[in-house]
Amino acid sequence: RGRRELRLFSKREGIQSELPANSIQWRVSSQNKFDDTAGDDDAEWWLETKDWFSGDGGLGGKGDPQAVYNALDGLLKGSLERLRTMRGSISLVGTSDAACISRAGYREHFSTLRKLCAEGKVEAALWLRQKMIQRGVVPDVVSHNYLMNGLCKSGKLEKADSLFEEMQEIGPHPNCVTYNSYIKGYCLASNVDKALFLFSYMVNAGVQPNRITCNILVHALCNRGLVEDAREVLGKIIDEDGDSVSSDLITLTILMDGFFKNGNMVEALHIWNKMSRDYKKVDLVAYNVLVHGFCSNGEIKHAYASFCEMLKRGFLPDVFTYNTLISCLCKEGNFSEASDIHNLMSESEVPPDQISYKTIIQGLCIQGDAIRANEFLQQMLDNSMVPDPLIWNCLIDGYGRSGDINKAFSIKDQMLAFGIAPNVFTYNALIRAQLQKENTDGACLLKKEMQLKGIFADVVTYNLLIGNACNLGEISSALQLYDEMRRTGCQADVITYSELIRGYCIRGDMDRAEELFTQLGKSGIPIDHVPFKIIFNTYGRMWQHEKAINLYHKWMTRSN
Repeated sequence: RGRRELRLFSKREGIQSELPANSIQWRVSSQNKFDDTAGDDDAEWWLETKDWFSGDGGLGGKGDPQAVYNALDGLLKGSLERLRTMRGSISLVGTSDAACISRAGYREHFSTLRKLCAEGKVEAALWLRQKMIQRGVVPDVVSHNYLMNGLCKSGKLEKADSLFEEMQEIGPHPNCVTYNSYIKGYCLASNVDKALFLFSYMVNAGVQPNRITCNILVHALCNRGLVEDAREVLGKIIDEDGDSVSSDLITLTILMDGFFKNGNMVEALHIWNKMSRDYKKVDLVAYNVLVHGFCSNGEIKHAYASFCEMLKRGFLPDVFTYNTLISCLCKEGNFSEASDIHNLMSESEVPPDQISYKTIIQGLCIQGDAIRANEFLQQMLDNSMVPDPLIWNCLIDGYGRSGDINKAFSIKDQMLAFGIAPNVFTYNALIRAQLQKENTDGACLLKKEMQLKGIFADVVTYNLLIGNACNLGEISSALQLYDEMRRTGCQADVITYSELIRGYCIRGDMDRAEELFTQLGKSGIPIDHVPFKIIFNTYGRMWQHEKAINLYHKWMTRSN
């Protein structure tokens, strides 16, 4: 009375069928080409059985039931044969039907792998890649490029080496993007020799370098001062690429910057003239490099001329342009013009940033104008900009050196009020200010306050206190501080030894001073002329010229 119907469905050639809710289906994704009829990667096949009830036996009074069963039996045998072939193919890659991932699933894994790399989770991405390979699926070259870029950016060059070797062994073969990330990784690690080796290997492997390859290598070589080598690499890539005109603005800008840093303004300007012949080939970055190059070589007038030329050609200066000019003017001690440039920024659409304020505040403090520097600090606060610790410390040190210790402590309190915690540099500035006022007790209290707050004294802290003890003739206190310094793991420098040698010379203990001078020579610490000069001048004041001459001969012998 009831019969079962077995049907084979395919999505190929527009064959469609509406499936009843009570049907049972076996679906197979034809990931591999099992035969000619299932060769389409996107084709899906399924078998369906369902109950077929009909009042007239399902025949409608027509046809032979046995013929129907014979036809169905043939379809069933063909389908079972196809399933058996599919199982054999799956077993070849070491997976079961349940573990077989569809092509859509692979794409999802590729996407997950790339996302992990973009988020900096390279280790997790490597684990996912390994699992995919174990299931017989090798990620595509784009996914491998994500992995290579992530490993090189994080400095994991050994794992990048292993990944590169595996790509050559099991695929996919590295392309230009792979090599670019790989080469840049070694350039970031300052291993330009290895980067150049990879470039040579890349060319020999038949992978054509592009402009990005060129820019990476030129930038790395220029940073090492090898500008001529950078020009040679540039010429080689241009010759091989057959494109000597287009899209070389970035490369030429990097090369121009390299010549400026080497002090070769003639070559730098030659490149600039080459770039500026074509109006479209000059941009704001190129002008910034030009302005910075003039400033770094002390040509402030030419920097101003380039600044004006920018405006004429419709390029609006950015914060980097203004900061370059402010820094150059401050180094020359021209704080009036630096302030004018700073005010020009405030009036334009380019507001000053932390670097703008830090540069001018630091310069004014070095000049001794802490009051004016404080005005710029208040401007920052009025503009809702909280200065970083370096700016606060510069101002504290500026007031301390000018003798206004109360204002220095006031700035420290203001610093705390804005949620900025003092650091060792803050306390060193305050200790120097106290010692300048001959307040040794106040300096020692500040050192104790540092320790209570978990801030460890550094070599500058100890040098200040040791020098003050030696000035007071308290060599025993200086030696106690020196012993404490060594116990805490703080390494002495030439200033530490110079202060102790001066302390012994003040007491007239020349034997101990010379012994310490000899110890300094054997310590491996870079030595200047100061400790020698202290002992030599002391012998001169004591009229012990013979010892002074002997010391001079020892010094000259050591130098040679």
